[in-house]
Amino acid sequence: MLEIDRVTFDDMVEHGLAAFPNEACGLLAGKEGRPVKFFPMTNQDASPVSYRLDPKEQLRVFDEIEDEGWDLVAIFHTHTHSEAFPSDTDLRQAFYPEAIYLVMSLSDRSNPVLRGFRIDDGSIEEEELEIA
Repeated sequence: MLEIDRVTFDDMVEHGLAAFPNEACGLLAGKEGRPVKFFPMTNQDASPVSYRLDPKEQLRVFDEIEDEGWDLVAIFHTHTHSEAFPSDTDLRQAFYPEAIYLVMSLSDRSNPVLRGFRIDDGSIEEEELEIA
């Protein structure tokens, strides 16, 4: 189970709504599977149907994660008009099997839905989430 504190969840919602109608994306870093920092990222695709982390930002964030002794806990993105479930594109771009893929549906922007998944070689397994 992945526990996300309310402040981090609210930051993810805010980032998602700010990017709307495009998808938003970001990274969660942590220690021993517990998130300690959310990194909102630029969606280089600037698209309502796909996301791609800005490579320069990603490198900077990965450097900070390593410098702090953290791990990559989760990769976050929004779906603007569909359910919180990995798309075929998400499956093809799931390059970090050790990370949880967090998908937030903004199809009802007043009630965002966040779900987490382990994705490994095309296989999807839902991860229980708790917003504390």
